[in-house]
Amino acid sequence: MNNIGVLLQNFYEQNILSYIKLWQEYPIKLVSLILDITIVVFLAYQLLRIVKDSRAWQLVKGIALLIVATAVSKLLNLYILNFLLSTLMDWGVILIIIIFQPEIRRALEQLGGINRFTRFFGFDKDIITKTKEDIYKVVIAVYELAKNKTGALIVMERDIQIKDIIATGIPMNSEVSPQLLVNIFVPNTPLHDGAVVISNNKIAAAACMLPLASDQDIAKELGTRHRAGIGISKESDSIAIIVSEETGKVSVAKDGTLIADVREDVLKKILISNIVTKRLNEQKEKKDKKIKKFSDLKNLFKKKDKENENK
Repeated sequence: MNNIGVLLQNFYEQNILSYIKLWQEYPIKLVSLILDITIVVFLAYQLLRIVKDSRAWQLVKGIALLIVATAVSKLLNLYILNFLLSTLMDWGVILIIIIFQPEIRRALEQLGGINRFTRFFGFDKDIITKTKEDIYKVVIAVYELAKNKTGALIVMERDIQIKDIIATGIPMNSEVSPQLLVNIFVPNTPLHDGAVVISNNKIAAAACMLPLASDQDIAKELGTRHRAGIGISKESDSIAIIVSEETGKVSVAKDGTLIADVREDVLKKILISNIVTKRLNEQKEKKDKKIKKFSDLKNLFKKKDKENENK
């Protein structure tokens, strides 16, 4: 226990205490420290995200356990065990590189993408591009369903989350694809009745139950799907796309208003202008705010440095 106390005392004096003194003398160094920590956390998060769904995940957990065991054996002065574990770790690095060479290459390729850094500043071109692609896929599915007069109801979540609605359906968490959307609404299949909710560029759930708009809000000739589409568009900022089973016509519900008999090109414009363009503008505003805050912080440190020099 004494050894642990000494190690903690040394760590405090050599690292934490020295950093505190350094900040007091040179406040600008704080920016370097924040940047250093941010980069390390970012790289660690990306690495964990990449390996989490791969066969390397179990290995990562085993390595973490091995590191902890090695550290504990050193603290408790278990010299033989510590020697064996340290030797195993030295050879283990070489074995990991050989066995998981494809995963390591893929991870490095993903980390090397320039869009990883633009995402950090709030301007994610990957998400914008994927959202456009998803919209095109949804439109293809909608008009394939309309051609066959297959009733459908698709809700596209925007800023206001509708997790309570998603919870009423069958979880899917699937990539958006025209084939899957068409297949979901095939009559007499388990998921055809209810709404599909698309959230965060995923088909979050199917067979979801939506709140119905009151009778006076819509024409009497419109059915339950249209009432449900209007209902969810009134209670959130989501956009609902409805395919009529009787006529095969496509309608869009937005902000409590129903736009009936929408053409394919018009549907694309409605979705892109209300989802992609809106998201792009919001991300640009966030990016500008972050840059402004960073610039203000930098100017503040410069001012403090000048004050210290004058003293």
